[in-house]
Amino acid sequence: MTTFALIHGAGSDGWYWHLVEPDLRAAGHETIAVDLPCDDDSAGLDDYVDVVVDAVAGSDDVVVVAQSMGGFVAPLVAARVPATRLIVLVAAMVPAPGETGNDWWTNTGSGAARREQAARDGRDIEGGFDEVAEFLHDVDPALIEEGWAHVKEQSDTPFQTPWPLAAWPDVPTRFILATQDRLFPPDFQRRVVRERLGIEPDEIDSGHLPALAEPYELAAMLLRYERETS
Repeated sequence: MTTFALIHGAGSDGWYWHLVEPDLRAAGHETIAVDLPCDDDSAGLDDYVDVVVDAVAGSDDVVVVAQSMGGFVAPLVAARVPATRLIVLVAAMVPAPGETGNDWWTNTGSGAARREQAARDGRDIEGGFDEVAEFLHDVDPALIEEGWAHVKEQSDTPFQTPWPLAAWPDVPTRFILATQDRLFPPDFQRRVVRERLGIEPDEIDSGHLPALAEPYELAAMLLRYERETS
């Protein structure tokens, strides 16, 4: 039995994965959707990693799956958990050695990519950040309403910590790119993934939050990866 360690992105909690988990469990696997201390200003990147490492303690076969900002956390978990046999990044940030989360935005050129994508879409993003337009444009409205209870104020503390590894862990890694992602547009993500991981991403027809917009397709991809690496 494989344990899927599911890491959500910034300002959220483990509820994000609740539509993906049933299919993984139905296939005979265990799922652990952690709650990161997003709204705790005393919690740094190491504390986020500790939450996941503690949650999977005792598991002997682990697939670490991370969404968005969780990309900074997943490889650190893999480096500390010898039972990790696969990392799957979903519409995620890919850190470089010594890079902080705050530096990532400038270093990768994500802001320019986001503005260029908005221009192509005919959207005006200069008037402030619209979470629904950026993150939830392809999510069912009823699910959006339910999800507001799980939104947290994201602390900047973990974004201030330089990513401590000298290189990506020696663990097989897959990347799922969301083709309708407005925060991390597809062309931008393809470039970053090639430059930083040296792999070609797989694609899902979704916005930035595939576990809410396309949970069954995402679960099927995760199960396929699990079979291919077992």
